[in-house]
Amino acid sequence: MIGLGRMGGNMALRLIESGHTVVANARTDKSVNRLKAQGAEPAYTLPQLAEKLPSPRVVWLMVPISVVDRVLSHLTPHLESGDLVVDGGNSYYRDTLRRPEQLAAEGLRLIDVGTSGGIWGREEGYCMMVGGESEDVEMIRPFLETLAPGPERGWGHVGAVGSGHFVKMIHNGIEYGLMQAYAEGFSLLHHKDDFDLDLHQIAQIWRHGSVIRSWLLDLTAAALADDADLTDVIPWVEDSGEGRWTVCESIDLDVAAPVITLALQARLRSRDDEAYADRLLAVMREQFGGHEVKREPSED
Repeated sequence: MIGLGRMGGNMALRLIESGHTVVANARTDKSVNRLKAQGAEPAYTLPQLAEKLPSPRVVWLMVPISVVDRVLSHLTPHLESGDLVVDGGNSYYRDTLRRPEQLAAEGLRLIDVGTSGGIWGREEGYCMMVGGESEDVEMIRPFLETLAPGPERGWGHVGAVGSGHFVKMIHNGIEYGLMQAYAEGFSLLHHKDDFDLDLHQIAQIWRHGSVIRSWLLDLTAAALADDADLTDVIPWVEDSGEGRWTVCESIDLDVAAPVITLALQARLRSRDDEAYADRLLAVMREQFGGHEVKREPSED
């Protein structure tokens, strides 16, 4: 396992706890030592990693998308023909499509595994969307069955190389829409002062029997338990790229995806500290209709 962060580290531990031998490598020795203390075989360099793995090797990458190519360029000189590389991160599927040809020149093969599960995956299991040749997928089946919530559920071979990351991209686009719908609904509840609503209570009610129950709602209820007003949270929402790629794909395919698109736009809107567009709208209303504009008090 190369990359021992929140996902890679927990995946390695789930494998170790199920009896697999994991050779662990990361950018820092501290991360490697942390996994070593929990049963992993440490590899502080890529040559060590290759030396400690039996042939044919299976090397699983859980690294940021920005460094995948760099890691591959440093890794492949230490691998041999027949070895298998698994990219389990959130790579853009178009990048994944070009990588098998590069690896094939060295006799290496690639599998892409779109992986979902977050910080809960170690306990609950991971959802994995696998792209690659059938014989390669069979080679890593024991690992997939261990990492998944169950041997026959939560993972599947969805198609050729690239398809795993494509399906994961769409998965995350859907996630954007679901999260935005929950956020907007709870915002309406929060602003309805007439009833003095308990948002945590409502989330708990909806978790059982409701048609909108989901794991995301479970997590929302947990987040609202201590401070439903979210007083210490800055309203700035990051996006990791998959939502943007999904929107671009909808344009390329001429397939409407308005909910996912607007959910992405809402995240972008959250980062506009200046709110210039809103300021300009207020000024326009003042210009054509004489409407009042709220202005910051003068320092004088």
